[in-house]
Amino acid sequence: MFDDEMDFSRAVHPWQSLGKLLKYVRPFLPAILLALLCAGGSAVATVVAPDFLRGMTDAISRGLAGMLDMAEVRKVAVTLCLIYALAILLTYFQGYIMATVTQKIGKNMRTEIDAKLSRLPFRYFDSTTYGNIISRVTNDVDTVNMTLTETIISIITNVLRFVGAIVMMLITNVPLALLTIATSVIGFALMSLIIGRTQKLFMARQEGLGVLNGYIEEQCTGLEVVKAFSLEERAIAEFRRQNRALYESVWKSEFYSGLMMPIMVFVGNISYVAVCVVGGYLAASGRISFGVIVAFILYARMFSEPLDMLAQTAVTFQSTAAASERIFELMEEPEEADEGGKLALPERAAGNVSFRHVRFGYDPEKPVIRDFSAEARAGQKIAIVGPTGAGKTTLVNLLMRFYEPDSGSISIDGIDISSVKRESVRRQFCMVLQDTWLFEGTVRENLIYSTPDISDEALDAAVSAAGLEHFIGTLAEGYDTLLTDRASLSAGQKQQLTIARAIISNAPILILDEATSSVDTRTELLIQNAMDRLMEGRTSFVIAHRLSTVRNADLILCLRDGDIVEQGSHEELLEKGGFYADLYNSQFEQDVSAHEHEDEY
Repeated sequence: MFDDEMDFSRAVHPWQSLGKLLKYVRPFLPAILLALLCAGGSAVATVVAPDFLRGMTDAISRGLAGMLDMAEVRKVAVTLCLIYALAILLTYFQGYIMATVTQKIGKNMRTEIDAKLSRLPFRYFDSTTYGNIISRVTNDVDTVNMTLTETIISIITNVLRFVGAIVMMLITNVPLALLTIATSVIGFALMSLIIGRTQKLFMARQEGLGVLNGYIEEQCTGLEVVKAFSLEERAIAEFRRQNRALYESVWKSEFYSGLMMPIMVFVGNISYVAVCVVGGYLAASGRISFGVIVAFILYARMFSEPLDMLAQTAVTFQSTAAASERIFELMEEPEEADEGGKLALPERAAGNVSFRHVRFGYDPEKPVIRDFSAEARAGQKIAIVGPTGAGKTTLVNLLMRFYEPDSGSISIDGIDISSVKRESVRRQFCMVLQDTWLFEGTVRENLIYSTPDISDEALDAAVSAAGLEHFIGTLAEGYDTLLTDRASLSAGQKQQLTIARAIISNAPILILDEATSSVDTRTELLIQNAMDRLMEGRTSFVIAHRLSTVRNADLILCLRDGDIVEQGSHEELLEKGGFYADLYNSQFEQDVSAHEHEDEY
């Protein structure tokens, strides 16, 4: 069920979320206050208009009994027109100001969230679905942005109209005013009760939307896998389950909050009936004029309509409060430690890398790297091999400072990387991961992503080294061909593009994490030969499952359960006849068997 996946009991009180939102919009308060003044002026104009209407009604009533004073009626009519025109003008200005302010607030929120995401540690992304993050940037910001104008202005305007109606009713006739107020107390009580019990439902709705977005994003990304295993029915069933859970939370929140408007309308209608009955009695007894009844009916409506609108605003306000809480929850996530006072590595390091007794675990109670020590001299090719889960990719994450070791140290050219800025450390690396990443743009833009000022000659050389000349030549627009989600690139071509991008970056330390796993044997040989030439003078860390690709490595580190069990060259490790030899021989036998099957066909 929905409740098993998320804890909605932690719903924050709306006023706490409002407090955070008010602090955030503080730079815009002068403009918001100006808009509120316009809204207040419009509300005041609306409130005083019925009093002039009462005078016109009384003048007409007197005219029915005798001579009609058209000058007085004309004067009141002109005054009413001016009052209503002023109200419309002020409403226009407050709408224009708030539309401008809220769009700027939304833009600033998205900008700050994007900047915040760049400062969050990798651990946050490991524990949060991408769909949930995207939902906060889009759905939650849009909810706050779209309802901020309505919520703030509506509350202020309706409160002013409400208070103004009370004042004018008390001035006009105290008994009728007290009668109208008394009938509304019930509405207030019921509205407060509903608001107190529906906030957690609005939080559930926003979070449920994030979960569903995450699932859709996951299914779209892995659509080929779903279809390959014929799991469409299971995926549809899971979507229906999550969609049903979202439906239930949305239905409950909308149903209970939707009760507020009918309740307030009912209370308002009761108030009208009471005013008509009691007012008719007072008019018949000569205690009030007919104009007072007309004005009071308008005041009663003016008194009840703000209550109706406040009830509706309360619904919108709860959605805004839930969305803003999710936004500020992200904005308040712990960031990576500030490194403003740390020094930077030289622009281009020599490439000597040292691991000393490194220990690390994504869960401190379950270490992935137990006691890792190794030395890599500048220009060496270091191969890291071992079974799945041995900690190979984790070493790269530590080397790039995506994570920090629990103990021990990693140094480049004798400098502990924890003592220098992350950006300075990462500039020393170029990476090619097993999972390719290409963005929507031209082939050229993808290739020169980290090195925009590269020359055409260097670009061509990198493309040639990655074995992409033929592929680029087949494209209708060459380097200017646009790559999109629908671009029909093979996995090998995507990997070659990322390899060329790493070559172009020309960093002193190269990391290849299963870089050739998605290419065919012939392409792999071409890339391997090119890599061997390009890795001259660079320190290279190569993570590989296919041991045939690391036979020419200067040093091979064999990992098992987070520890180095063997290290040496390919020949030395084979002579030992240990862990590496067993891995290599088992893969060699599989390769021979595969070739034999190919020969049969």
